[in-house]
Amino acid sequence: MIGNTPLVRLNEVTKHLPGSIEIWAKLEFYNPGGSVKDRPARQIIVDALASGELTPEKTLIDSTSGNTGIAYAMVGAALGLKVALVMPQNASAARKRIMKAYGAEITYSDPLEGSDGAQRLCKKLVDEDESGQYFYANQYGNPNNPLAHEKTTAPEIWRQSNERVTHFVAATGTTGTIMGVTRGLQGFNPAIETYGAQPADSFHGLEGLKHMPTSIVPDIYDESKLNGVIPVETEDGWDMAEKLAKKEGIAAGNSAGANVWAAIQLAEKLAAQKVKKAVIVTVICDHADRYLLID
Repeated sequence: MIGNTPLVRLNEVTKHLPGSIEIWAKLEFYNPGGSVKDRPARQIIVDALASGELTPEKTLIDSTSGNTGIAYAMVGAALGLKVALVMPQNASAARKRIMKAYGAEITYSDPLEGSDGAQRLCKKLVDEDESGQYFYANQYGNPNNPLAHEKTTAPEIWRQSNERVTHFVAATGTTGTIMGVTRGLQGFNPAIETYGAQPADSFHGLEGLKHMPTSIVPDIYDESKLNGVIPVETEDGWDMAEKLAKKEGIAAGNSAGANVWAAIQLAEKLAAQKVKKAVIVTVICDHADRYLLID
């Protein structure tokens, strides 16, 4: 059920580009939990159950900005596992409701501290757990996060693009997607270039994304493996999400808007450099419905 999501070409928001420079988007909201995070959540849980680190008696705990938490809660409900999540108080109401619907327990962190604050509070709860009730999934440091994308997302992109993909762009949040797909795609073709889409400022409104110079850098992140990082202003991410809905019929979240905006910046640069042909792939992380519901 998880994976094998559609890869579609973006035609309207790319009309100003040469026809030989294509941008394609992987529609990850087709996953059963509604986002790209279903992939690492499944991989993390399945591996932990196999190793014995996670048992039905324990509670899976992790920090989340929303989508990974929903994925943990969904997979946990399907497998009869208890799930506890720590997230910023200002995360979207829709995400909170979905997690609660799956039966997850939620602890809220300071909204001004963003995902870093949730991460710190989660680690504090784990450190204070003398009973050993928690399995700390640690999506920011768990190698199964990028492994999920190396094993599934990258091969799907390679196959669905008919082995034509030349560039990949994805946001820097936990960085599981960008790191795993980088490894996977470059295993097929070392010449494929990959770029991170990163908030331009430390105080931003792109949910789930990290401004690495001022954030807790995920243990799984290695910027040296990327060909570059493309800064994205909050307004550009939100504006592109609106354009995707109105021009492409794709109702996406603002992180997806950031991804597509960054992919277009890369495409424009390649066009200016007179690159004859390029197939750029990016990710539509989730659906706009995660952002539209209010308290």
